[in-house]
Amino acid sequence: MPFAVAASALLAIAAAPWALGQPWLAFVFKPLTTVLLIGHALSRGDGPPGMRRWLLAGLVASLAGDIALLWPQQGFVPGLVSFLIAHLCYLVAFTRDTPLLRAAPAAFAAYAVVAGALLVVLWPGVPGPLHVPVLAYVVCLSAMAAQAAARALRVRQPLATLAAVGGALFVCSDALLAFDRFKAPLPAASLLVLATYWAAQWCIASSLPSRPAPLSAGDAAPAPGTDRTRTAS
Repeated sequence: MPFAVAASALLAIAAAPWALGQPWLAFVFKPLTTVLLIGHALSRGDGPPGMRRWLLAGLVASLAGDIALLWPQQGFVPGLVSFLIAHLCYLVAFTRDTPLLRAAPAAFAAYAVVAGALLVVLWPGVPGPLHVPVLAYVVCLSAMAAQAAARALRVRQPLATLAAVGGALFVCSDALLAFDRFKAPLPAASLLVLATYWAAQWCIASSLPSRPAPLSAGDAAPAPGTDRTRTAS
């Protein structure tokens, strides 16, 4: 699965004019990459009750956003709304075993500073009609990343840390996208934005526990009172 996701993502990125310049690649492989990530999440376990369901909902909302943004102008607001919903789903997922806000307030304070700095830099270039949607999006994005970080600090497990890395990468990806759109064009913007975006989604999807391998006939559990490590005398 990692190789399939990476190959599909690279083909989607290669659609850009600075690469192969073939827009059809984006229309095929951009949604396909997120579909593969959904399949990856489906193959994993649940973790805390309900977490898997909410992460899958976030990935499906992300797929809707990916499709909308295939049309960068007409699809920008629908894409923004789709990803806002995705972040709300992820936020709920990360509260399944960690209280919102109370677990690590410092994480929320840190992301509030990051969000505020981004808004200060980007706000002059944001068109008036987009002020409210962009502000709402930044709040939801930073809250999701902060909750993922707070959960990692509270739970202290590798999978929780992986989700926190995913949240941070999502902030990086969207900051790059917003800078390119509202501040100044970035060279090879699609490479920077999409690489960090799919890395974020992979980390979030992979934060679900892997399913245990099914037992084969030879791996059947020993009968009560026996010890498989001993040989008969």
